[in-house]
Amino acid sequence: MTRMRVMARPLDLDRLIDALAAVPPRPSSDYDLNPEITLPPGRVLKPAAVLIGVLADHVILTKRASHLQHHPGQIALPGGKIDKGDASPAAAALREAREEVGLDPDSVRVLGDLPIHETVTGYSIIPVIARIERDFIPQPEAGEVAEVFRVPLSHLMDPARYRIEGRRWRGIRRRYFVVPFGPYYIWGATARILKSMADRVVP
Repeated sequence: MTRMRVMARPLDLDRLIDALAAVPPRPSSDYDLNPEITLPPGRVLKPAAVLIGVLADHVILTKRASHLQHHPGQIALPGGKIDKGDASPAAAALREAREEVGLDPDSVRVLGDLPIHETVTGYSIIPVIARIERDFIPQPEAGEVAEVFRVPLSHLMDPARYRIEGRRWRGIRRRYFVVPFGPYYIWGATARILKSMADRVVP
């Protein structure tokens, strides 16, 4: 069985949804901390969706396999490209979650979409927040997902847990958010999407 990390001090999901609804949404981007990077006008982004699935006050995350060509070993929310056959971003996120972690879509209640996040890799990601109503034994997608684990929602919704770090990328220093949890280094688009939620939660 895939190891699951669990911590206490839960944050009620219903209160979180109320807080998100009370604050005007605003799109986010991997470029938020890097205003010196000029984005080309008329750029075409590939649509994608990720699932912020909350199970018993914990968010399901994955660690990508280390041999993958793109984002090896990185922490991610279940999700991927929106296919032509997907009825909605939520349908795409649920399909990807079933493929990546073995989550049964029938056990999930979608609560809504969050503002779009643009990535440096040319994707326009729609985060879908949902309640997972039944526990499940994760089944990581062979060759794609190395590990499935949980992080307390209260940890991810605490802005004080986030910090800014940076590294050189295409000749310039790029800054990004990180929100570490135990041995897991959560950064980049995943951290930025979750930080956008944390910033809208009313204390």
